[in-house]
Amino acid sequence: MTSVPAATTANRNSRPQIDLTVLRREQLSPHMVRIIAGGPGFADYVNNDFVDRYVKIAFPQPGIDYPEPLDLWAVRETMPRDQWPHTRTYTVRRVDQTAQELAIDFVIHGDEGLAGPWAASAEPGDSIVLTGPGGGYNPDPAADWHLFAGDEAALPAISAAIESLPGHARGLAFLEVDDDADIQSIAAPAGVELVWLRRGGVPAGASELLVNAVRDAEWPEGRVHVFAHGERGYMKSLRDVLFAQRGLERAQVSLSGYWAKGRVEDAFQAEKKLPIGKI
Repeated sequence: MTSVPAATTANRNSRPQIDLTVLRREQLSPHMVRIIAGGPGFADYVNNDFVDRYVKIAFPQPGIDYPEPLDLWAVRETMPRDQWPHTRTYTVRRVDQTAQELAIDFVIHGDEGLAGPWAASAEPGDSIVLTGPGGGYNPDPAADWHLFAGDEAALPAISAAIESLPGHARGLAFLEVDDDADIQSIAAPAGVELVWLRRGGVPAGASELLVNAVRDAEWPEGRVHVFAHGERGYMKSLRDVLFAQRGLERAQVSLSGYWAKGRVEDAFQAEKKLPIGKI
């Protein structure tokens, strides 16, 4: 499926370019790979304080002659948009300032997509060009409990958020994966219950498990802070559960579609400005 690289209002100051090197690859589950990257370019990475921090990874298009070394912002200033590298957005799962490396988890579905196949075959020494980081969420320390809901695409961000909670935190986390082999270890406080929802072969983005689980759950007493991210259709349904059925205030909820079934990211990002893409 072809697509035009997504437009952006960012620039080299708001999202500086970072040139990293793949250090190693770890197979976390049948459908998720972790890439650990670092190298001299790590010095250009300026971390932020958000637990959902993300970067945009650049993938040069085959057959296009880009200047060397690749300067993403120079390319955007001098080349037509249909020749820009494609970008894909990924959560930074972990940053290790001492080791000067960061970890990014990729969902793998065979040869489907752009970033997944790259991550599945990445080798130490390969280059990875990214911009960022961005972000905007931290668990509210004043909340009585926390609710997390998401599919595989949101698993890195949800895991990072859960692991950032204090030891006394309470919460529920609904995590949709394909099957038992995709369950990961998360260092959750004792008061945070992890509920793994298994699709059992149903395609990602086509299940009702996540929405039904959040809707039918017995919620703890007190004020909740919600982090619900994942497939766009899921999030639209959860919007109704959280606001219409549960009566939550907007400030209590971080709700975002990370991807949309049947859309590559360039089309998905363009649709965010249209009614179909609004959550």
